[in-house]
Amino acid sequence: MRRRLRHSLRRATLGRLGAGIAIIAFMAGGASAETVVLEHFTLIDGTGRAPQRDQSLVMVDGRVTQVGPAARVRAPKGAVRENLRGKFLMPGIIDSHVHLGLVDGIEQSFPKYYDRANVEQQLKLYAAYGVTSVYTLGTDGDEIHTIIADQRRIGRIDGARAFTAGRGVVYKGSYGGVPGLDQQVSTPAETQAMVRREVAKGDDFVKLWMDDEFGDVAERMPYSISKAAIDTAHALGKKAVGHIFYAENAAGLVGQGVDGFMHQVRDKPIDVALIADMKTKGTWQLASTLSREASFTYRLLPFVDDPFFLRGVAPTTIAALKSPERQARLAAGPHFGKYPAVLDMALKNFGAMAKAGIPFGMGTDSGPTARFPGYFAHWELELMVKAGVTPLQALTAATGTNAKFLNARDIGTVERGKWGDLLVLDRDPTADIRNTRSIRAVYVAGRKQPTIWQTCTGRAADACGPAPQ
Repeated sequence: MRRRLRHSLRRATLGRLGAGIAIIAFMAGGASAETVVLEHFTLIDGTGRAPQRDQSLVMVDGRVTQVGPAARVRAPKGAVRENLRGKFLMPGIIDSHVHLGLVDGIEQSFPKYYDRANVEQQLKLYAAYGVTSVYTLGTDGDEIHTIIADQRRIGRIDGARAFTAGRGVVYKGSYGGVPGLDQQVSTPAETQAMVRREVAKGDDFVKLWMDDEFGDVAERMPYSISKAAIDTAHALGKKAVGHIFYAENAAGLVGQGVDGFMHQVRDKPIDVALIADMKTKGTWQLASTLSREASFTYRLLPFVDDPFFLRGVAPTTIAALKSPERQARLAAGPHFGKYPAVLDMALKNFGAMAKAGIPFGMGTDSGPTARFPGYFAHWELELMVKAGVTPLQALTAATGTNAKFLNARDIGTVERGKWGDLLVLDRDPTADIRNTRSIRAVYVAGRKQPTIWQTCTGRAADACGPAPQ
């Protein structure tokens, strides 16, 4: 399946040839920079500002140099120009909670599948869905640091940008991490040493897990371990984020200074004391992973025949998802009946936090088995709106807000000096959040990427049919 996806994305890349020829011709004419002008679109800039009609922008060597009302933007002589009248342009989506390189189809194994080729293949699939940056959350091998160093050295990359928490901190014998990756600690001293090692490798932030899988695990991470992880991260100038399930653990970690949560409280309604403490401490709800919780409520995922989904997975994956044996196994799981209530609690608590003014981002927990890269970001946005925020608030969370958490100054908003990581849509996502699926073009550093509508994984290039009009 991995080879088929690579071939599919490679075929889709041929769709970029025309633009590439135009740029080469422009450069052959004596220009010293690659200049692209996008004109007459409605701009959703990632700051939370209302959409601005009839805007244009200029990108030079992948960075935005001008953006504003079309009448004021001056197209440099010889630039490649594209009229986007009637289209909607926004920053590329940032998913604040993913896991890379763990699966092939729906089979998960870190030892078997985690390598550079699989990670980069998944980053290209994220980009095809308009997700141009991801925060990968604590299940990475050391190869991720080479990949990210290369991305930052090159700048103008193909595929999504990555930021990593490297190997997250797992209390020995407790919940978290992935089999096959050494990331367990037993004492505060071991925790401090692990965090120092990981930050020295290049981690952008630090993650810890505090959960017990509905009581299946005997002991959650002790607070002495979480405090050592958070304090050491802060001493090294890094933020610390936590996987939590229980309200009591959320309150405890807020008291210790954790910077953000990567899941929503799911055991009971959040109370005013927790909200007040999060405001006082400046704690973010960086990811609520509503799509993760929703996916667990199904024996058969509801979108298996959706063309927007089908293009990103091989037919063998669809067959595996539809297998009666798999559906029976999921339904017989000891916790399957609990998941609808968990989802309902996550939706309500997210809505309450957003209404109370807690800073929130957008994150999916995609990447493990049957939680699909890219597609889940669009589902997450839809569920956020269902929980009570406006489409514009959800889009802002997934762009400017997510970038702000890690102080990623080059991405997240459409502004002068930033990378041209852009998503062009045929329809207005602020009117209907499902319009994020109407992808016309994706840019990373000013270069078009193959979109999901130009991708047909595991089949002939024309087997998926035409993109919807």
